Amino acid sequence: MKPLFVDADIRKAETLPTSFYTDLDYFEAAKAKIFEKSWQWIGDIDSLLSPLENMAPVDFLSPLIDEPMVVVRDEDNQVKCLSNVCTHRGNIMIHQPTKSRHILCNYHGRRFELNGAFKSMPEFEEAQDFPRPCDDLHTYDTQLWTNHIFAAIRPSFAIADVLKDMNDRVGFLPLDQFKYDAVLSRDYRVRSHWALYCDNYLEGFHIPFVHQGLNQEIEYENYETILYDYANLQIGYTKGQSPSFDLPKNHIDYGKEVAAYYYWLFPNMMFNFYPWGLSVNVVKPLSHDSCKVSFYSYVYDAQKLNIGASADLDKVEREDEFVVEGVQRGIQSRFYQSGRFSPTREQGVHHFHRLIATFMNA
Repeated sequence: MKPLFVDADIRKAETLPTSFYTDLDYFEAAKAKIFEKSWQWIGDIDSLLSPLENMAPVDFLSPLIDEPMVVVRDEDNQVKCLSNVCTHRGNIMIHQPTKSRHILCNYHGRRFELNGAFKSMPEFEEAQDFPRPCDDLHTYDTQLWTNHIFAAIRPSFAIADVLKDMNDRVGFLPLDQFKYDAVLSRDYRVRSHWALYCDNYLEGFHIPFVHQGLNQEIEYENYETILYDYANLQIGYTKGQSPSFDLPKNHIDYGKEVAAYYYWLFPNMMFNFYPWGLSVNVVKPLSHDSCKVSFYSYVYDAQKLNIGASADLDKVEREDEFVVEGVQRGIQSRFYQSGRFSPTREQGVHHFHRLIATFMNA
């Protein structure tokens, strides 16, 4: 598996080679090199835990990583992610949301405190050097943003800094009032490599050519991309007739007609803010040539749904799928190895490819 190189100068850089998208070795290596070292959105507290529950099972990016976790809310209302695997014989302990004063393994009766510490185990009175630190449940790095939970296995960067940058832009919104809407949420099966889907998301270059409806709602000429260390922001400005954010006077974008804030968090998460609320998109790799894209909708102002830049998101998704799946087929060509970046329109894709190369080469 060859090291990846993407020139820091976008004017000279070539895109990632097709081998990254087509070779199984790269796909398998990305599990440990990218996904185990970055963060994943687990969900929101209210959807995972009702007021009558204090723990629920979750899987970390299933089926790619499929790390069994349990989200726990302790007596102090603190939320963390613990291993859902019993330290005795490896049994999965929590199978559905529940409420209990401790975590119990129903295989041989081992108990843990809500903070993951070993509590008790029958028939182990004669065991020597027991319990040990490894008999506690593993605690994963966990970060909360409003009521959204992020977790990581072995993170190589702090997501708190990433979320602060996002919050600086959208923190004026009543985020705690955004309510999950299961009817508007859905999954899409896409016949492409997960990174090809992200490539497409990370540029507005294709909008006039692929999304005729969306192109009528936002100003292509002023479409903006802002890069951060492990994230980027694309800003779509309305042409005037579409809903826009009511920005406070001290906001950095005050005076502008912002139709949407499109945030991408490395490597596979999108947080799309509209005047009606938030659409969280998570790209879940299934194989080297397929992925599942899950849309989770959080509504604040339902009257603004399905108008403006967020009109018919399903249609926009289907349009994206058509071109992304076309690229997946195209990169199989014997005569295509890599491409070039538009220095003015593809800064986000270039940034993404640089991050992939950095993580894969580490």
